Amino acid sequence: MTAPIPTLDGLAQVAERYDLLLCDVWGVLHDGQTAHGPAGEALTRFRGLPGARPRRVVLVSNAPRPGDGVGRILDRFGVPREAYDAILTSGDLTRELIAGRPGARIRHLGPERDLGIFKDLDLSLVPEEQADLVVCTGLFDDRSETADDYRDELTRLAGRGLTMICANPDLVVESGNRLIPCAGLLAAAYAELGGTVIYAGKPHRPVYEAALAKGAELTGAPVDPARVMAIGDAIRTDIAGAHGFGIASLLVARGIHAEELGVSAEHHRLGDVAEWLGRQAVHPDAVIERLVW
Repeated sequence: MTAPIPTLDGLAQVAERYDLLLCDVWGVLHDGQTAHGPAGEALTRFRGLPGARPRRVVLVSNAPRPGDGVGRILDRFGVPREAYDAILTSGDLTRELIAGRPGARIRHLGPERDLGIFKDLDLSLVPEEQADLVVCTGLFDDRSETADDYRDELTRLAGRGLTMICANPDLVVESGNRLIPCAGLLAAAYAELGGTVIYAGKPHRPVYEAALAKGAELTGAPVDPARVMAIGDAIRTDIAGAHGFGIASLLVARGIHAEELGVSAEHHRLGDVAEWLGRQAVHPDAVIERLVW
């Protein structure tokens, strides 16, 4: 029988164990519309803890845009710069993958707001029939469309043997009180159709390797994985990714799993999560309702 998973009242209960936090953004620091003030305060206080080693925070997001763009969003929402040291996104990793294919002719699946991911790279954005690579950053209209709206095109692209780079492995993301579909849904549909998908972001190993390298750069020394904890609200990406990489994880309950965990708008207190967690393929090291100190 597995040991029960502890529920934390605040990050302070475990903060001394860690030198580096890899913190998710959407669903933890903000809900897609407004900042969660106590979460930013918790990270700021972690960074200020005394000790033999400096404490660092790297925000690790599956956002399909470069980290500087995410930083501007955080500024707009009111997340303090003091809460983190660096930002690493799946958009950053996607740019690296594209840069390794100079001259690529790309069919972009996603909204215009994501076009910054291609800035200054050697590529051409072309219609479906001219493409030799697919880059998916999301749905064109994530407020009304579903993966089924793309099935015909995905079938044609898979039939031609084109590789898809998925710039956001998330299936859904929190926006206010809604869950918005993400590029991961289209990538999953593409894979089901026999298409080849390269995922840039959580839960896949390269993003964690890059995050620890960034942590080492920030501290001036290699980071012991035993003193690293990932924080996030998604079992499939944040918790599974940390588990696969061999680092600790903290699940924020009031995020995309809020309804399942009984902390919806109508239910304000975190109850017994053991049954739900018991049905998951991977488990966090601890659960917290919201990220607070």
